[in-house]
Amino acid sequence: MHHGAPLYHLDFFGITTITFNLANVLMITIASAIVFLIAVLSTRRLVMKPTGMQNFFEWVMDFVKNIINSTMDWKDGGRFHILGITIIMYIFVSNMLGLPFSITHDGVLWWKSPTADPVVTLTLATLVVVLSHYYGVKLKGFSSYGKEFFKPFWFMFPIKIIEEFANTLTLGLRLYGNIYAGEILLSLLAGSLATGIGGHLAAIVPMLAWQGFSVFVGAIQAFIFCMLTMVYLSHKVSSDH
Repeated sequence: MHHGAPLYHLDFFGITTITFNLANVLMITIASAIVFLIAVLSTRRLVMKPTGMQNFFEWVMDFVKNIINSTMDWKDGGRFHILGITIIMYIFVSNMLGLPFSITHDGVLWWKSPTADPVVTLTLATLVVVLSHYYGVKLKGFSSYGKEFFKPFWFMFPIKIIEEFANTLTLGLRLYGNIYAGEILLSLLAGSLATGIGGHLAAIVPMLAWQGFSVFVGAIQAFIFCMLTMVYLSHKVSSDH
């Protein structure tokens, strides 16, 4: 099902017009608020023997720590622990928001997964790649880091530049494609619910099954995005790459 997007056009000093997708702004804000709330609730009463939310949050911390340890030494990767936790939780929550339902008003889609929009996923991917370059320069120095693009041979430079763009595109579009496809199929199944009792009964089971599968896909995509983030960072900061 195709729905329009709520767009807001802001005139920038008469020079150009900046367009904002208000649905993206809304859903990004909601996802951020949920992640913040989970973090606060999980850490407000810390105890030596964790239970409940604290136990869950510590499991996430250990899970991300294992991801980092699988890609680089903890001496290099420890500084990215909080980043990894934020990424995996934020993307998982974002992936889940559009699963239970979607909200449209006057043909405009307001409630959806923010990661079902390529602008959001490519922005996240760009931030990850830019951050990897920042830490590469910070830890190795500009001159030493720049030389990495000419190794093992100088003519590898254009290929490595293309690789950076390819990494950004694949990281962002992989996430977008999986989440968007899942929401499209759910909307088609939901549309069949309105075709009468027969369509209603026929669509319930596949819809529930696909929602369950979409939860699995959303979790896997959050893991993959976090894992690849650490891989890209390790390539820039580790001395053995």
